[in-house]
Amino acid sequence: MPLPVPSFRAAPRRRPARAAAVVALAVAVVVGLAGCTSGGAPQSATGPAPTATPGAQPASFPGMPPVSDPHNVYSDAGANMLSDAVRTAKPLVYVPHTKSGDVWTIDPATFQVVGRYRLGGELQHVVPSWDMKTLYATDDTSDKITPFDPVTGLPGKNIPVVDPYNMYFTPDGKSAISVAEARRKLVFYDPHTWQVQGELPTPQCAGIDHADYTPDGRTALFTCEFDGRVAIVDLVNRTVLRTIDMPVRHMRMGPQDIKMAPDGSVFYVADSQEGGVWVIDGAGTKVLREIPTGAGAHGLYLSRDAERLFVTNRIDGSVSVLDAYTGAVEAKWTIPGGSPDMGNVTADGSQLWLSGRYTHEVYVLSTTDGKLLARIPVGDGPHGLCVWPQPGRYSIGHTGITR
Repeated sequence: MPLPVPSFRAAPRRRPARAAAVVALAVAVVVGLAGCTSGGAPQSATGPAPTATPGAQPASFPGMPPVSDPHNVYSDAGANMLSDAVRTAKPLVYVPHTKSGDVWTIDPATFQVVGRYRLGGELQHVVPSWDMKTLYATDDTSDKITPFDPVTGLPGKNIPVVDPYNMYFTPDGKSAISVAEARRKLVFYDPHTWQVQGELPTPQCAGIDHADYTPDGRTALFTCEFDGRVAIVDLVNRTVLRTIDMPVRHMRMGPQDIKMAPDGSVFYVADSQEGGVWVIDGAGTKVLREIPTGAGAHGLYLSRDAERLFVTNRIDGSVSVLDAYTGAVEAKWTIPGGSPDMGNVTADGSQLWLSGRYTHEVYVLSTTDGKLLARIPVGDGPHGLCVWPQPGRYSIGHTGITR
């Protein structure tokens, strides 16, 4: 049964050769439009930004690990492709709570809660660092992040960070980005010293919260939940290039999570109030179409082979399964009385773990057929849970976007 809208927030398939061409065209268009914005002159970040060597424009963000397969930018994060950085990590699922202010840890083998850590504040997401050696619980209301050691599963000393509703990392790992939703800005930090490097105001992006990057890592698309649009950000020069309005601008629970297709041809944007997913072209210039999924469309997660995209419909109590390349709806899995929100798939790709935002639960589903394997009681307001360890070479943030 659908739930009422709560008062509080919120081996790769080979495609035709056109896929590589689409990616190349997308990169070219992004570079060509670097001076455009819907709101006048591009906004720039304060503080220094990485500078490229004079001469030819680099194909990718300077210092970013190279893309191994242009048909699937997630190819290095396939099933059980664990790097040395995570091999000693204790397998755990970290569940942050916005209401009870604690992080619970769950043993994924037994589905049993094995730890509870009272941190206070409003804990939003557990975010893997770029080098995948630390996990950070973000707390926007208390302006702090709390590091967790993945080897022990234990929290460390709090780190002051401005309004970290969510957190990402530049593709070279040299900057952490606090997505300061309430302040309408991105704050760049040195991820080792946590000294501020600079800020990028985003006044036209109310509710800035989720992001994903183009294949070359030079451009990020950030969703603006309370403005019904997406902001296109040049990560190299730290400027807002432009914003893209959704065909229907929902400004209460609008654009939420965003995920790039494996070949970079399009971006998928979940829109809670719209009850579906908007499709934006890979260059980040226009909305192409809409895919209806269900009320409260919120989180977007790829299968381990990047063939399928799982869309959590938080109000509908379901998960829609899309073809990650074409967007075709393949299935819909129902969680009776559920409110699936955020999470990730396991390292082997067999399970999808999701927080039940409004039901004090965590759900575990089979990625084969959507069978509900477990409903695990947790605290109040479970949100951006992190399944750890994850495959991949590096993390760009959120609950574990690895490439």
